[in-house]
Amino acid sequence: MRIEGVWLRYGRRAPWVLREVDLALTDGGIAVLLGHNGAGKSTLLHAAVGTLLPARGRVVDRPTPIGWVPERFPADQPFTVSDYLTAMGRVRGLAAPAAERAATGWAERLHLIEYLRVRLSDLSKGTAQKVGLAQALVVPPRLLVLDEPTEGLDAVTLAELPVIVAEVTASGGSVLISDHSGKLVDLPGARHWIVAEGRVWAEHEATAEEGRWVIEVAVPASRAEATIAQLRAAGNDVLRVREEAP
Repeated sequence: MRIEGVWLRYGRRAPWVLREVDLALTDGGIAVLLGHNGAGKSTLLHAAVGTLLPARGRVVDRPTPIGWVPERFPADQPFTVSDYLTAMGRVRGLAAPAAERAATGWAERLHLIEYLRVRLSDLSKGTAQKVGLAQALVVPPRLLVLDEPTEGLDAVTLAELPVIVAEVTASGGSVLISDHSGKLVDLPGARHWIVAEGRVWAEHEATAEEGRWVIEVAVPASRAEATIAQLRAAGNDVLRVREEAP
């Protein structure tokens, strides 16, 4: 898939969120988007899956099927987990028995079995996020797009994410991820792209071509928010924040 010269904004007179963005994602490749909140990562993901159309530029060779996990899964729906996951399989072309098997298989893997008869609207945020992940996988995706997928996930599911990504790429699928937490930044084989000021650079290009440096700063947890504010006030981009165990 190639994103070529994409410009995107929310309204004809609104400021540009993305400007002249180019990004290539190969079959079996992983691209991780880094950048602070509001940098345009989610907008770029929406353009990649086709839920937002660029004002200029184009997205070509978009593979299908697409597994799309938004940052906030829309759980206010009148379906049980089982009915919803089965329906997602049917929408993507599975026969009813195969869709039911896939729904149950992913429910088992993501520890959702006890919630199969629970309505989506009655789920906790973390459980709803797991349903959002499961629905993207009931049919093996050729393109898996994850928008801040670590938010709200329990430790067991979080540990499973890199395994799932590796399975998708091993079958020739591509994975596009935005990761503000930094928890998925070390995925094997991933290429990192920095989203800042409406533009996107491969990490090495941002330092070489734009004269930018990427510097990690470690501070006590009690000073984290103040340090982030100071860095931004000085004109720096805070690409990611991660918590390290003591």
